Amino acid sequence: VLAVFSCYSLVNAFQWIQYSILSNVFAGFYGVSFTQIDWLSMVYMVAYVPLILPATWLLDARGLRLTALLGAGLNAVGAWLKCGSLAPQRYPLTLAAQAVCAVAQVFILGLPSRIASVWFGPTEVSTACAVAVLGNQLGTAIGFLLPPVLVPNTPNDIDLMAHNISIMFYGTAIVSTLLFFLTGVVFEEKPKYPPSHSQAVLQTKPPEDYSYKQSIINLFKNIPFILLLISYGIMTGAFYSVSTLLNQMIVTHYEGEEVNAGRIGLTLVVAGMVGSIICGLWLDYTKTYKQTTLIVYILSFIGFLVFTFTLDLGYLIVVFVTGGVLGFFMTGYLPLGFEFAVEITYPESEGTSSGLLNASAQIFGIVFTLVQGKLTTDYSPRAGNIFLCAWIFVGIILTALIKSDLRRHNVNSGIMNLDVKAVPVESPVEPESTTLKIQSAL
Repeated sequence: VLAVFSCYSLVNAFQWIQYSILSNVFAGFYGVSFTQIDWLSMVYMVAYVPLILPATWLLDARGLRLTALLGAGLNAVGAWLKCGSLAPQRYPLTLAAQAVCAVAQVFILGLPSRIASVWFGPTEVSTACAVAVLGNQLGTAIGFLLPPVLVPNTPNDIDLMAHNISIMFYGTAIVSTLLFFLTGVVFEEKPKYPPSHSQAVLQTKPPEDYSYKQSIINLFKNIPFILLLISYGIMTGAFYSVSTLLNQMIVTHYEGEEVNAGRIGLTLVVAGMVGSIICGLWLDYTKTYKQTTLIVYILSFIGFLVFTFTLDLGYLIVVFVTGGVLGFFMTGYLPLGFEFAVEITYPESEGTSSGLLNASAQIFGIVFTLVQGKLTTDYSPRAGNIFLCAWIFVGIILTALIKSDLRRHNVNSGIMNLDVKAVPVESPVEPESTTLKIQSAL
């Protein structure tokens, strides 16, 4: 289940970034401005905000399998629509196709923490969440690396450019279709037995006791979660903005280096994947959620400052190194936010808390991309990056204010009992009934 989810999440992330890393190529092909190409990335953020509440309701009401099928299916539909946009006058169609992929993303981004909690035990859950997020990051990495290789800039030969783009579009459509069918075959709702005490407690609650509206109200009354909601939005929105505008930042100082711009993006994301796994393993081992989140936030801020003031030195190797350091901490932060949110909001739904975190990230991402893009165009990449650095500093302060209450960890450790009716001693408890055994023990 984790592997299949990671694969179709990878393809969705690839489709998000495939235009932005070739912004000068697609701007020339479709005959549109850089801002219109930026919207092919920002449509992912715009679509997420109004659709996240219906999507998380569907996840809670209809379950993991249906949500996964919708995400994988819409991903394939959007990929095939792009195959019809292989002509210079068809920008509106490619925008519509990207909008379908953006809707698919709504059913993807909130699933890592839910899959981790439902399918993995307490000593594996943070690592599993990191692996689920890793798939999305790997898709972004491939999206940075592959498109510049498949679609070199050939402004004097539009037919050749259209042929190269068609290879990328049709290949993506075929892979995403295969993954949709694979999702239908192997994706199951939940394992036969709950993998942890916390999941056993949640599964014993009658469905009629759950209120999606009340869950949302509870989350917005949770002050630590609100602080995390804003700080997560700032960090992840900054990452979205940097990813969208990376091509413009690099070619401003290093003209004709589109391929290396993709490789720098690849370095940034691959380093972040390593950071994600290390952070996930560290959380499973130590459970130091707030401390780890705050340290990674501070190191991301320092890394961004170094990246900003070394970008124009004229040495690409320096940009590779500073981009890798920045990616290690900034992208490594993503699974930390998911898992920290689940800990401080348990027993609320993981899908709901993750969905709200992602909605915050999309809102900040839209604003940051528009403002940073304007500053980059009118002034310089440094001006846009300093704008983001100031906001990340605000995120550090908000993270430091979060009071950590590790509710899920306390349940799994037997420290906290969350209103579970004990099974009477005389009740028949079948040997194979793990759930009833846990009920009785609690």
